[in-house]
Amino acid sequence: MGQNDTVKLIGSWASPFSIRVRAALHLKSVKYEYLDEPDVLRSKSELLLKSNPIFKKVPVLIHGDVSICESLNIVQYVDEAWSSAPSILPSHPYERANARFWALFIDEKVFGSLEAVGGAQDDEGRTAAAGKLMENLATLEEAFQKTSKGLGFFGGENIGFLDLACGTLLGPVSVIEAFSGVKFLREETTPGLVQWAEKFRAHEAVKPHMPTPEEFIAFAKKKFNVE
Repeated sequence: MGQNDTVKLIGSWASPFSIRVRAALHLKSVKYEYLDEPDVLRSKSELLLKSNPIFKKVPVLIHGDVSICESLNIVQYVDEAWSSAPSILPSHPYERANARFWALFIDEKVFGSLEAVGGAQDDEGRTAAAGKLMENLATLEEAFQKTSKGLGFFGGENIGFLDLACGTLLGPVSVIEAFSGVKFLREETTPGLVQWAEKFRAHEAVKPHMPTPEEFIAFAKKKFNVE
């Protein structure tokens, strides 16, 4: 397929996973049509169901006649399909594998502990889940310190694959912090991630597409019917 094939992205404005793909497309200067699913939890368009019949979730990238699903998979596809600079994944095989490893840690371990905090049924369960979330964020802090090499992003000087993977945490973390009254990202325990989060939100490829913490919180309150 050529780079001039029509590109469409099915997403949802409040989906942190959609933000990954929009930022990747921005980094690669890919022109695309954005199709928002405003209430994807309650109603899914025919195009979404047709394009992602297995998981029925956003985001979905439509490139010409093919559909690519799952956000990290899409980001890798974008990096390969539009191979011009900047590169999203590292060039060295080990660094690429390491970035994928930590992205998997984020999606499985960190998001899992976030969901556990939000779904806890009592104080004991909530405390245990919060402790696990803090533990996972501390591990991620260590990974950031090693991979960033003292620079601003996980990939060093420039935003990359692991930054896009980790950026999906910011909205959900702000929601959990607001609902629980506990600050999970703080200078005392995760100083690198706190500074990174500010730079990530302000990046030109991210800022136009990422809702503010207040918008994430308002969306979550409406979603869960919380005053």
